[in-house]
This record gives sequence, structure tokens and C-alpha cells, in this order.
Amino acid sequence: MTIDGLVERPGSYDLTDILAEMTVEERIYRLRCVEAWSMVVPWNGFELADLLAMAGVKDDARYVAFETALRPDEMPGTKYPGIDWPYVEGLRLDEALHPLTIMATGLYGKPLPNQNGAPLRLVVPWKYGYKSIKSVVRITLTKDRPPTTWNRISPREYGFFSNVNPEVDHPRWSQASERRIGGGLFSRKVPTLMFNGYEDEVAALYEGMDLAKHH
Repeated sequence: MTIDGLVERPGSYDLTDILAEMTVEERIYRLRCVEAWSMVVPWNGFELADLLAMAGVKDDARYVAFETALRPDEMPGTKYPGIDWPYVEGLRLDEALHPLTIMATGLYGKPLPNQNGAPLRLVVPWKYGYKSIKSVVRITLTKDRPPTTWNRISPREYGFFSNVNPEVDHPRWSQASERRIGGGLFSRKVPTLMFNGYEDEVAALYEGMDLAKHH
């Protein structure tokens, strides 16, 4: 993995060396997809803040950009008009440093399979699932907000922040409820929780922001 940009120690970091320095633990998180389904996932991983500390974040860094190794020829079904590969996502630095934000190494007690983003993927449980970029190979610290793939394609539908918010609908469907995967064929939809149920932990990050404008 490459870590570069506004860091004290830019360069290529071997996965074995990274894992030797990290505390990997199980985190059971809710996952809410922008398409109004949800599930509960037991991830194994470590806090992104610990990885960024290895590289040393410079004082003028404000954002974190992530780049995936995946390409359409490697993942059938991922071709989409308008996507310029590689897929890119981003967080504000305070979001990246939040203790809920992890780099996942596995799920259900096993290493991540390729389709779930091996060997490392981002998991940000209070945001819609597409923010949790898979198969991360580059992390770049920046001063300016990085362009991200879905936000660049359709900013009206996919905001940069992408926080789970039942009061802000997707232009083509409601976000007020969700269908929980694993609940059975005839399971009813349940109300979607603000920040996917992590409001107490993360609401302070967005104090004073218009969450409909900055969706």
C-alpha cells in the first residue's frame, strides 16, 4: 500500500509490516446501503487512525483520499458508464480519525475474500456503504477535498459526505426505511436511524452543518 501526500513518512508500506503494528479486533457494525437495504456485519480490522499515525499526518492535511486496486476486468458487473477507473473515495480528516472508522482485514472471523475487498477495505459505519471503498492500495492526505467517483458522476444523488440520513431522500427513492438482509423473505422494512444508529458517536462532527445541503 502507498501512503503519500501530506504525511511525514510517505512511501510504500508492506501489508505484513502494517499488520504487525496494528491491533486487529472484531467490530460488529450496521451496514446501510444507499439502495435501502441493510445488514449487520462482524468485521475484523484496525482503526484507520493508527495507520495514519504510522505515516505521520502533517498539520495542513484536511482530507484523506482512497484508491482501489480493482478494475472492471477483474470484477464482473462493475462496468458503469462514466466511471474513470480506479475508483476513488474520500473522507474529511476528522472522519478518518474517528475511532469507529476502520480498515477491515476480515469478516465473520475469516480473511476478506476478494469480492469483499481483500486485503484491506475501508469501513465507515455511519455512511452509506459505497463510501467503504474496497481493496485499498493508495491513501493520500490532501489539503483540498478530493474528487470522489460517485460524487463526480452524480453529485445530486451521491454527496461527498453520504451520511445515512432518513430525512434526506435519494432523488429516486425514500431513505426513511430499509430492508434488513437475513430477516426472511417476508421481513418488513424497518425505520432507518440517523447516522445509521451512530448518532451519539458522530453527530458532533457535523455540528452547524446543513445536512440536506451537505448530504
